[in-house]
Amino acid sequence: MSRYDRQMRLPEIGPEGQARLARARVLVAGAGGLGAALLPLLAGAGVGRITLYDPDTVDESNLHRQTLYRMSDLGRPKAQVAAETLAALNPECRIVPRCAPLLSDSAAAALAEADLVIDAADRVTATYVLSDLCLTANTPFISAAVTGRAGHVGGFCGGAPSYRAVFPELPPVLTSCDAAGVMGPVVATLGALQAQMALTVLLGLAPSPLGQMLTLDLASWRIGGFRFDTAPEPDTAGPEILAASQLLPSDLVIDLRSCDEAPVPASPRAQRLPEGGLSELQGAPGQRVVFACATGLRAWRAAEKVRAAGRLTAVLAT
Repeated sequence: MSRYDRQMRLPEIGPEGQARLARARVLVAGAGGLGAALLPLLAGAGVGRITLYDPDTVDESNLHRQTLYRMSDLGRPKAQVAAETLAALNPECRIVPRCAPLLSDSAAAALAEADLVIDAADRVTATYVLSDLCLTANTPFISAAVTGRAGHVGGFCGGAPSYRAVFPELPPVLTSCDAAGVMGPVVATLGALQAQMALTVLLGLAPSPLGQMLTLDLASWRIGGFRFDTAPEPDTAGPEILAASQLLPSDLVIDLRSCDEAPVPASPRAQRLPEGGLSELQGAPGQRVVFACATGLRAWRAAEKVRAAGRLTAVLAT
């Protein structure tokens, strides 16, 4: 019995499908709760190469849901530990760990070597960056988000509408697992759904999960979903999302965080903007204004207001 015998028995996979998986190159952003569920499934299925980006180290508070890690891994880089664990699971799968965030300055080059991109990170700014790049490159993009006992997962780009077509605006409030809490099983469920969507796309099976959204609410035991194949792309692109390395000398950089919130500003030349100071913002005509904040929400809102006034704007992903 070969390693892949059980899935190769499916007539829609067989030896040809298994060979497709062996040739596949997948880019994954995030080795947290979602990544801990989806990564072993991709490696176990025989995906040939997985490039994994994550800047964090293993913390004890991760272990209730991030099942790739053990107490002996505390303090070690998640990407490196995940690569070692997955290599032990399937030596035929090449894991390339990158102990860094996948930001707009590194994502374009990384995406050029990928057949599919999976967003398992916990920063919504990264989701928009990856979706924008995947839309331009016509690369399939699988993204999920979870908080508490609920979340969603969808297939975007690669011939389907982008993430911005479904979510043109940020939500009124951004929450995180650290702030709002989360249960492990719902994270694992959504991560497994990401893996199933990814394998379906790589195998070219029908119907495609691209253009499909699934919602999961395990607080009320409701599972839903809808197709968004005909969702139009926004008439105008939202704020551009940058990494610090993409700042230009001519940019007007505004850090919306207080000195207490962020003693070190986003850039050495960043200005602090007092509450309600947008109306007094000064700058040269046509100058790009770059806003920074903790989550991207305040920066996005400020950029939208300044853009409405005819200024070039961007959001700095700190």
